[in-house]
Amino acid sequence: MQDVSIIGVGMTPVGEHWDKGLRDLAADAIQLALADAGQPKIDALYVGNAFSGVFSSQAHLGALIADHARLEGVEAFTISAADASGGAALRTAYMAVASGLVETALVLGVEKSSDAVAGHRVEARNVAIDAEFEAAHGATLPALAALLMRRYMHEHSLGLRAFEGFSINAHTNGKRNPLAMFRNTVREGAFGKAPMVADPVNLFDGAPDADGAAALILTTNERAVDMVANPVRIVGSAVATDTLKLQDRADMLHFNAVARSAKLALHQAQLSLDELSLMEIHDSFTIVSAMTLEAMGLAAHGEGWQLTDQIGLTGSVPISTFGGLKSRGNPIGATGIYQAAEATLQLRQDAGDNQVVDARTALVQNLGGLASTAVTHILVL
Repeated sequence: MQDVSIIGVGMTPVGEHWDKGLRDLAADAIQLALADAGQPKIDALYVGNAFSGVFSSQAHLGALIADHARLEGVEAFTISAADASGGAALRTAYMAVASGLVETALVLGVEKSSDAVAGHRVEARNVAIDAEFEAAHGATLPALAALLMRRYMHEHSLGLRAFEGFSINAHTNGKRNPLAMFRNTVREGAFGKAPMVADPVNLFDGAPDADGAAALILTTNERAVDMVANPVRIVGSAVATDTLKLQDRADMLHFNAVARSAKLALHQAQLSLDELSLMEIHDSFTIVSAMTLEAMGLAAHGEGWQLTDQIGLTGSVPISTFGGLKSRGNPIGATGIYQAAEATLQLRQDAGDNQVVDARTALVQNLGGLASTAVTHILVL
């Protein structure tokens, strides 16, 4: 097994890119990553994408993007794991380089959702949940998140305001991020007044779908130290799954896949939770943030929401340091790569106004659906 490092990152702004197609966003991110890494020769391209087949009527992304980015003849294919597609693509690239079969890999996450009208977008996103037992009965991802949130609030006697700190933190950090989709401030008390999407999930609760592309370049540690000044090492990488249907889980309010993948990745890295400088978690909904912190072991069952006063850039558990999915935006299949790219900038001390002081270790976790798939990576400088 070869040790693996990230030597280049590239990200496009997240938002609604009416003037660019999926291939254009992908090429932009790739060129930025190649420039950041000093233009290395690429041996393989792994593309993380969730919904291009329905959003963009294009499924053969490996060849399409390799051609458009002028990576002639390179090995290339797509990895799909719903919202966790980006993290799964990073895992694939990591394994390829670690195995010694690929010397330098380019991993790309890309999604173009703005071309789909709202109703079609909801229908398309439903392929990430169980088609026969959930979607067929009218369930959507926000509706299922709302069921989780309502149950959590009932069991722990909580009001909606208990969750607002997650949204406030995301927007506080996203306001500093020039690539973020929403750079507005969410003030205390505003969260509970937002229009409902699926009660109790509201407009300030869920992350907005967006267009975007992000890229990383991976190579062996041995080569990396001669190529860039500050390679960031991947010292832990793990994937775990849980049931697709919420109703099949022994405890609906415990994310088994989150707990398992984080534990495995931390064990590989030989690190404990209290040794992490920051975490980029999959804050698609505030209930997901609370339950993720609990599943990892940072808070007891029903107490994840109490950590909201510790999750800022200067807190003991910094999360969503560039705005997370909520403020930066959720370019779905690209989200996992944005998370890893942002963590890489933190560890290189290149995060600008979003910098976590003396950041040396980071956990990055990307989820598919409501934690049916969890992909966790541990990065260190």
